[in-house]
Amino acid sequence: MKGLSSPQPISWIIPVGAFAAALATSVPASAGGPETSIKTEYLMTLHAPLDAPQAIDQSLHIYNGQPGGWVEGPRIKGKVVAPVADWGRVMPSGVFRIDVRGTIQTDDGELIYVSYGGAVQCSKEQADRMNAGEQLKADDCYFITTPTFQTKSDKYAWLNAVQAVGKMVSFKAGEGSYVRYDIFAVK
Repeated sequence: MKGLSSPQPISWIIPVGAFAAALATSVPASAGGPETSIKTEYLMTLHAPLDAPQAIDQSLHIYNGQPGGWVEGPRIKGKVVAPVADWGRVMPSGVFRIDVRGTIQTDDGELIYVSYGGAVQCSKEQADRMNAGEQLKADDCYFITTPTFQTKSDKYAWLNAVQAVGKMVSFKAGEGSYVRYDIFAVK
């Protein structure tokens, strides 16, 4: 074929022993500690009113979102719109794993899909308070989420590349149930 030359021999192949030696010298002597750190930037607060859970069995509860949910942050403001739901699974250890999917409609009419997993662990005392309909606060339980976002909007396209973490601000079960998170971009 015109314009194509025959393959040239590869002259940069490193013998296996030399490669292993080079690799060994590039690993820090104190490989037990971190070589980087994680920073966060506040994105938004998300508030979602919830229906009473549908108890599928002892290990699976589905919480549908109710109207009235909202998000607000420095670069985004809007409401949480249907469909939105949380599939909560109680693990044998007692840890509650969540699987949430929902839609944000921004004040300027754009749609953003949000999904996240998470882990919730409360002491027996805090779980009893929750089951009695009391409001729990951020330090009452370990309640962490990992949101990601998807949108076709040019204005909010930056969210497509964000891995976020969320922490429960407050949570209430029973009458008037809701969950509220502060959500941060991981840097």
